[in-house]
Amino acid sequence: MPSTTQDPTAIPDVQAKSDSRNVAIDKVGVKSVTYPITLKTRDGGKQHTVANIDMYVSLPHHQKGTHMSRFLEVLNTHAKPLSPECIMLVAREMKSRLEAESAHLTIEATYFIEKLAPVTKSPGLMDYKVIFEASANCSEDLILRVKAPATSLCPCSKEISAYGAHNQRCEIEAAVRFEGTMWIEDVVEHLEKAASAPVYSVLKRPDEKFVTEEAFDNPKFVEDIVRDLATSLKADDRVTWFEVSSENFESIHSHNAYAQIEFDKRKA
Repeated sequence: MPSTTQDPTAIPDVQAKSDSRNVAIDKVGVKSVTYPITLKTRDGGKQHTVANIDMYVSLPHHQKGTHMSRFLEVLNTHAKPLSPECIMLVAREMKSRLEAESAHLTIEATYFIEKLAPVTKSPGLMDYKVIFEASANCSEDLILRVKAPATSLCPCSKEISAYGAHNQRCEIEAAVRFEGTMWIEDVVEHLEKAASAPVYSVLKRPDEKFVTEEAFDNPKFVEDIVRDLATSLKADDRVTWFEVSSENFESIHSHNAYAQIEFDKRKA
């Protein structure tokens, strides 16, 4: 007579059950995974920092759920440590391990660059937000996104005022697809060159005078910033596609100014 006692090791796989609603899901997975990452620096060194990671796959209409634990299994198997070189490998393995048509991986980290003050050469660390966006489906795609703070000074204010001109902090951003090697430092240089003046973590009085006058001599609307940045990236042979933007945190208005440009060299 067969036993009616359920096998305690036979744990049901609820996620793998079928779903009758016939609705596919574009992205499902885990968000805000905190994980160490190692980034190579342009001068040949390495920088250890902490990343915030989002991991998603597509889910077909007939499957009830995805297996959340497999995302972390993939990450811990292929990312010791996590580095840009293994980002696409992780995305590819997510797609395979979860038997999905597409996989998406977003990695956000803080990157530090030592900058010398313009006059006194006092050293200081500047922090920049860096985001890697990887996708694996019928093809593979990797985007490097970098955000940098900078200074902008209003050309209109300078033109119409008897003295002075209003200036503000801005956040300039560039997302790039590229061929070959492109360092985070390379993107930062494009970003800061497009502003009225860069910002620094350490400024003595001679430096503050220099930066203030540099911005005054180089006034830019938010439109000027994104146009100059687009022109700079178009001239970089490594870049095949870019999306650039600037948000100027206005000092005399209650709102911010914003501009954005996207350009694909392959379609130009």
